[in-house]
Amino acid sequence: MTTTPLAHRATAVAARASGLSKVYGQGETQVVALDQVSVDFGQGEFTAIMGPSGSGKSTLMHCVAGLDSFSAGSVRIGDTELGSLKDKQLTQLRRDKIGFIFQAFNLLPTLSALENITLPMDIAGRKPDQAWLDQVITMIGLADRLGHRPTQLSGGQQQRVAVARALASQPEIIFGDEPTGNLDSRAGAEVLGFLRNSVRELGQTVVMVTHDPVAASYADRVIFLADGRIVDEMLHPTADGVLDRMKAFDAKGRTS
Repeated sequence: MTTTPLAHRATAVAARASGLSKVYGQGETQVVALDQVSVDFGQGEFTAIMGPSGSGKSTLMHCVAGLDSFSAGSVRIGDTELGSLKDKQLTQLRRDKIGFIFQAFNLLPTLSALENITLPMDIAGRKPDQAWLDQVITMIGLADRLGHRPTQLSGGQQQRVAVARALASQPEIIFGDEPTGNLDSRAGAEVLGFLRNSVRELGQTVVMVTHDPVAASYADRVIFLADGRIVDEMLHPTADGVLDRMKAFDAKGRTS
């Protein structure tokens, strides 16, 4: 396993969390979901977030993506500090600068694949960059299915449409919450390949929460959370390397 200090990032930063904490409840019922987490997500980098159940991995992604509030610390997307934004400004930032891919494909059944891809820009009153849109559609390999509605597409094809939707508006960063969780291994591999290619060929930044070591192996690096803290990092991950690290977490949990 190759590790390096989290603070030492050679690339420009697409998103940054500094001293981030998230606390639920008070007194005896208090739960610390995030405990002073500091981490950078580099531009043009594919990062996977992993950890045992309850480690805080989804909470971290939701707070950095502006989907959830945090109790202390700060989050920046590019040069924008999320804590300083009002609700309307935060909504606009999520619409203009962030792409989302979720386990549930979240496609509108009455719209075609192409209409689902361009929907966020249609809502914002923006016209897509046609050259970029064509490039994205070519990459996901669904040019001949753009007129089909979601019910006419396989699960893997639907998730590819969701990936294209996230990419189409050229966001500064894309967040994926278990984006292959509802897919079989073959379809999941296709979607992960598209995400990796979007980083390598299009310069996209992707942050993905996953429990799957194989999915994590598509990333450039993996950060590991336990008990609301970042406890390790792996660069150039392999599925076996990630699995061994997760087994170590499980063993530690049984003996603690």
